[in-house]
Amino acid sequence: MGWSLSLGSIAGTRIRIHITFLMFLAWIGAASWQTGGQQAAIDGVLFIIAIFACVVAHEFGHIFAARRYGARTRDVILLPIGGIARMEQIPEKPAQELVVALAGPLVNVVIAGAIIAVLGPDAVAASLNDNAPSRLLPELAAANMFLAVFNLLPAFPMDGGRALRALLALKMGRVRATDLATRIGHVLALGMGLWGLTQGKPILMLIAAFIWFGANAENRQTQLHAASSRACIADAMLTGLATLGTGALLSEAAALMVHSTQGDVPILDEHDRPVGLLTRGGLAHGLHDMGGDMPVTSVMLRDVPVLPAAEGLEAGLSALEHSGAPGVLASDAYGRFAGLLTLESLGRLLLFKRGAVSD
Repeated sequence: MGWSLSLGSIAGTRIRIHITFLMFLAWIGAASWQTGGQQAAIDGVLFIIAIFACVVAHEFGHIFAARRYGARTRDVILLPIGGIARMEQIPEKPAQELVVALAGPLVNVVIAGAIIAVLGPDAVAASLNDNAPSRLLPELAAANMFLAVFNLLPAFPMDGGRALRALLALKMGRVRATDLATRIGHVLALGMGLWGLTQGKPILMLIAAFIWFGANAENRQTQLHAASSRACIADAMLTGLATLGTGALLSEAAALMVHSTQGDVPILDEHDRPVGLLTRGGLAHGLHDMGGDMPVTSVMLRDVPVLPAAEGLEAGLSALEHSGAPGVLASDAYGRFAGLLTLESLGRLLLFKRGAVSD
């Protein structure tokens, strides 16, 4: 993910911090300083850092549980809204997904329980009043209990939504289970949004929107994977596209894009084999920085996956997700360009096959 800094690796998984998280820390420090001075600013920043350390532990609960089933995780990214563990795949067997989903909240319960066990329940309760000299650990225990409960809400993209999907999938299959879990999440989001509206609590309305759109994204992703498991790249790729050779100039690419709706242009070598992809944004930057007399190879994307058109569509979808490229270049049996697979073309396939997808 762009605009993120690496903090190192833990057990083979890289930890990244997004620049917006640093801005969030600065804002917390400044706000605390205004209300309570230097010590309040230090305490506020330390508390947020401690919470996000627990968030990292939460994510590693998922990571280590998924690793038991052969799923690897590329990195964990810390954002102001929490942590994101980018797994290469999520176990799809219901029992395995249930274990992975519950592992994260369980870590928060263990952290809270450990703090309460060390300090004692009465001491924790007493420390949460406004007159306590040190409230860091008691507040951290309370924050971990909140994280556990919030993440167990039965709605995507929270862990509770994935646990609900896993339980439903034991009876009805993953696709139908995801669809039903999405509907349940929508009901929860509507109720939360209405409550926030009537009570004048905008944060609840924001959470409701987060749940609504997160549920839709999870449902669409599951539908895409279901459709791709029954097709090959050739079934969804765009064909009949205009292409350019490696010797073409940016001015030629500009003329091509002006007179067509095509946004990305495959670049081919002298044997018609795909070597890169020229995007509309890349072309615009190239024209601005270097002019139209430069070759398209100077601004084309080179790290674009190239897969056989006969390859399973699941492999194409995986390449799209992991590469971050706008498309996958498909080749025929002789290595020549055959088509371009994009998320948009995958969506079209899903639109036409949706009624036929079932478990």
